[in-house]
Amino acid sequence: FASPQSVSKSSSAPPVEEVNADSDEADFVSDFCQGTNEFWKKLVIKPVKDYVQIQPAGTADRDPLSKLTAAPEVPGIPRPVWLTILGSVPTALGWYGYYKFSVEEELFQYELQTEGKVTGCGGGYGTLFPFVFGVIIGFPLKLLDIEIGDTIVEAAAFWILLGQVNLYRRVNELCSEVEEIGEEPLHAWWALLPPPLDVVVGLRQVHFLSEYWRIAREEPPEKDVIAQELFPFISAPRFTLKKFFRTPSMW
Repeated sequence: FASPQSVSKSSSAPPVEEVNADSDEADFVSDFCQGTNEFWKKLVIKPVKDYVQIQPAGTADRDPLSKLTAAPEVPGIPRPVWLTILGSVPTALGWYGYYKFSVEEELFQYELQTEGKVTGCGGGYGTLFPFVFGVIIGFPLKLLDIEIGDTIVEAAAFWILLGQVNLYRRVNELCSEVEEIGEEPLHAWWALLPPPLDVVVGLRQVHFLSEYWRIAREEPPEKDVIAQELFPFISAPRFTLKKFFRTPSMW
């Protein structure tokens, strides 16, 4: 996946060869991501594809149930932490799978519309469905003691983890572009930490992506009691692990 490029303050322009190389790399990544999305999309049945077809912003109503069941939109639907927990806990994280699909597809389509290129690992289809199919195929093979089953499950887990790291990178880029946030709030590599530390950055991603979409839609702020009062580390400015452990009030 393409990594964020820092902006040089030098007055001299970069060499033409360097610019061309960066452009070629970006084109390759974008083509790969779009191809991945299209490949996995073809394996999904039509009723599902029709239900999750991307919609313009404002198609769904703003009440909680409508947001939980809405198709992805561009710009994306603000889904604060409290709403994500409301959908995830009663469904034993089943709805979180739909959340993952939706935010990846929204970012994918948003990048495509605004930049003409994408840096996500395949949108909702290319991110979630390799994992889903990997689990569906791999676990039965594991139960039958067929060695390739372990490999398939591990590959599926690696793919979804790689996608999560890349998601954090993209959220950082977006948040740094808006004045209301003005920084990269996430440490993307925290996705590689063991639980519960990986959950810390996951909850922060939910919060800050929701805030970005709210700003992009020019919607008024809404208080998130979970992220702002009960667990203030979720909405806090960027911090280190040392500060997290040494500041119990953040918990």
